[in-house]
Amino acid sequence: MKLWLVRHAAPLVASGICYGRLDVAADAAGTAQCAQALAAQLPPGTRVLSSPLQRCEQLASALYGLRPDLAYKTEPRLQEMDFGLWEGRAWQDIAQAELAAWTDDFAGYAVGRRGECVRGFMARVGAVFDGLQGQSDMLWVTHAGVIRAVDLLAQGVRHPEQAGQWPLDAPNYGQWRTVALPIGQAQRNST
Repeated sequence: MKLWLVRHAAPLVASGICYGRLDVAADAAGTAQCAQALAAQLPPGTRVLSSPLQRCEQLASALYGLRPDLAYKTEPRLQEMDFGLWEGRAWQDIAQAELAAWTDDFAGYAVGRRGECVRGFMARVGAVFDGLQGQSDMLWVTHAGVIRAVDLLAQGVRHPEQAGQWPLDAPNYGQWRTVALPIGQAQRNST
């Protein structure tokens, strides 16, 4: 089984803004280009889950328009991390003390004072990852943070305790990567 992880096209938000859970649209041309490339690559029978945020649903819908065999379902657990009070703010305007508090307690700190902690985010994404089963490929239309979380989960890392453990690499907007998973993924990850 192969898990395809595609990142939405570029969001329509100013550069340098923390937009994690904000529901912003994506660039229409980039979305169409990504959908066309994916439509040509995905095998028949691929199951599709999408984050319900519009930048992802735009892509899932465009893909479905090109490949009606790829009907999708929205999955709220595939949303980006909730950055609380940091949402919509420029990263450079977030106090260094707040960023330090997050890196000092990377797993447990509620980001932006009322957002999500990494431990909770990993548990949320991990629950969907653990539910993967069957022999057909699956596509997740999602966000960079979710893709990075899957990178860790695929390596057996459930609880990154330090910021240095968090992967820096993620696909560019409108790009994807694949993860090969053995049959019975859910049973192995839940034991």
